[in-house]
Formats: sequence, C-alpha cells, structure tokens
Amino acid sequence: MSSSKLSECRSLTPRKKTMAKESAKARARKRIATVARYAEKRKALKAAGDYEGLDKLPKDASPVRLHNRDMIDGRPRGYMRKFGISRVRFREMALAGKIPGVTKSSW
Repeated sequence: MSSSKLSECRSLTPRKKTMAKESAKARARKRIATVARYAEKRKALKAAGDYEGLDKLPKDASPVRLHNRDMIDGRPRGYMRKFGISRVRFREMALAGKIPGVTKSSW
C-alpha cells in the first residue's frame, strides 16, 4: 500500500476518545497514597542523612515517581498544570464554556 493511500485511510478512520486504562489510573492513585504515607519518614531520614534507611523504603515512596495525570480521564500526556487536566480535555471544556474566564482567541 502506498504512503498516500495509507495516510488517506488513516484520516478516514474515526479516532477513539483518549482515556487511560483503569489499571494505570489505579496504579497512580496507589503511588500517591504511598508517597503520602512515607513522606514524614522520608523527610526524617533525609535530614539525618540515613541513605541506607531510605533504600529500605518502597520505591514508590519517592515523590519523583509520581506522574501528573488528567484528573478526569487519567491521560498522562499533555497535562496542563494550572488546570489539572490534559490539553485535549481542556480544549473540549473551554469550547463548551465550562472553564470560567477562558475564551477562544481570535485575531
């Protein structure tokens, strides 16, 4: 199949909604809970300089392992920190008028 026919075929196929798998969203929630549970202990160990103690904590207790996800559908990419949602969801909500103060620009 030639590349022009392939791109034509791709443009005709309907795109599915972007939605994260439930298992990925559950794993992210579990990581957030683990980070919160061990936050005080990590802080105390770091202040004391006990790096061996830090090594014994679970890997998911480190806040570095958290990844920002869309609050509504869990999309991991295109996250807009100010709104807490992905760019796709932001565009949908802004065009529907569900985000106060946001309007489509025109010039």
